[in-house]
Amino acid sequence: MTADTRNLPLRVLFCCGVTQNFFDLPRDQIGEVWQAYATMLDAVQAMETVRVLGIMDDDRLTVGQSDGAPWTFYIMADVSDLDAAVAVCNLYRTTAVGQYNLWRYGKIEARVGRPLTVPPAAAVAAKPDLAL
Repeated sequence: MTADTRNLPLRVLFCCGVTQNFFDLPRDQIGEVWQAYATMLDAVQAMETVRVLGIMDDDRLTVGQSDGAPWTFYIMADVSDLDAAVAVCNLYRTTAVGQYNLWRYGKIEARVGRPLTVPPAAAVAAKPDLAL
């Protein structure tokens, strides 16, 4: 396995929630939604402009629909640009679930920033504008 050396300057936290429509489904139809989530996550992992750092599922201590924080699960990723983050979010619009799309059963929001780099103490002392 080779190291991933792509320069992906933005750090993004994708916050993903399951909506009430999912919970309103009969038990025998839930599997189709799960498969759509798997398809969506595979598509994210396959994007050349995205490096997934980790996925955290929060369903053990958060039960029920997610209209906001706390979310159902989170994807932490480095991305090349804002368009790459938009492409990940767009998967909710384009991933099929029967006659619908994934956004009928879930939602996604993205928080975009950069990796936190703590400057050396000497740099902060020399340039006070670097201090938090």
